[in-house]
Amino acid sequence: MTRTPVALDTAISRGTRALRMMPAEQIARLDPYMAQFIGYRKSGLSMNNIIGCPLDCAYCVRHFWGNFEQKIPQLIETTANAVQALVDHPGFAPHVTPIQLYNKATDPFLPAVKPELFAALHDLDRRGLTNLVLLITRFRVTDADMAELESLTHLRVTLLFTYSGIEDTRIEPIAKSSITLTSLQTAGRTPGRRTKVILYWRPIVPGWNDHPDTMNRVLDAGRDADGIVFTGYYHKPENAEFITSLGIPLPYGLDDVARRKAMPAEIDEKVVAAWKKSGISTPLYRKTSCGVAAAHGVADYNGHWGVNDLCDICPLAQQTLCRDAHRAPTTSELDAIFDTLGYSSPVAFDDGHVWTRGLSEQQRYPIQHQTGYQIWDTTLPHFHGNHGRSLVGFTPDEADQHHIAEVRRDLEHQTRFDDE
Repeated sequence: MTRTPVALDTAISRGTRALRMMPAEQIARLDPYMAQFIGYRKSGLSMNNIIGCPLDCAYCVRHFWGNFEQKIPQLIETTANAVQALVDHPGFAPHVTPIQLYNKATDPFLPAVKPELFAALHDLDRRGLTNLVLLITRFRVTDADMAELESLTHLRVTLLFTYSGIEDTRIEPIAKSSITLTSLQTAGRTPGRRTKVILYWRPIVPGWNDHPDTMNRVLDAGRDADGIVFTGYYHKPENAEFITSLGIPLPYGLDDVARRKAMPAEIDEKVVAAWKKSGISTPLYRKTSCGVAAAHGVADYNGHWGVNDLCDICPLAQQTLCRDAHRAPTTSELDAIFDTLGYSSPVAFDDGHVWTRGLSEQQRYPIQHQTGYQIWDTTLPHFHGNHGRSLVGFTPDEADQHHIAEVRRDLEHQTRFDDE
């Protein structure tokens, strides 16, 4: 669909309207994934009872589920009910499961969404929960908002400010404003803050924001943050079509579409080199959970030490913390978690991770978070040096592929044996 992006001032005014409940017939027509307001993601159990965002980022993941044209945020469930559903979810463990709020279909700091965000946070905090909470935004965070976050006494909150350095307003209409940078500074410079602040450098896309000057500008913006996390871009037909309609050359070919984010090795190398050259003291991380965990002084809850080629840029103290906490779960511990979640799968213990067979990402992540150990599936393999990324710009090692094939055969044999 060819369409002109909404002007930023219009987008902001749309985002201030009071929320209303989406009509039932409209909810019934939503993509099932969008209608699922509690779901598991790699960075945590995610609550998304509000749908609609006016910020018009061209690469937005809402293209994938046919919801990009929903600009005005609307409720699909009350926030009180959504919070209760979150803590009642089979995969939720008090004080353990990381939580994400409004990270799928809106921005939590849009004026109309913010009251619901704070209501959810206070509800969770009153329960005495100490879970990590991730809030991803590129919008306006004020001193008053920081005071509200600082009033929480139990939850461990992290603000992740999405800032890419992209200047093309066709790609990011908000790029022409200083909203995100001002918010990052406001949050980062809050005196004595308990709330952690991450510069979420994403998406990094060749030709869009990988010029050295752009990279230096982004890194400089991260001086007040507790960490910088960088990642790539989801390249799929739906957003590729929209980006093309805006007259923007695609960064990757249509044959390169993938389930995971594209982060070619050469871009990873450029980012790390620019960070080292900048001399800033803010640590750099490849994975969201690594940056969040390190900011709070705990081991990575996704157990990335099991693929520690990712960890070479992490502070040595954090590497030690993650290494010391990294322990493979026992078979009985896995059995107990599987029973609680109602899952069934053969397992194989490998170097730093456990293989399963036939478990989706939403099924594997609660196991991973409760064990602090990588849980992989043979149908969705990870490759050395390319963990959790698409294969664009990367060639899997032949020995790696051979090993995965062997694991697949072993788990298939276990399944046949168990069925007998």
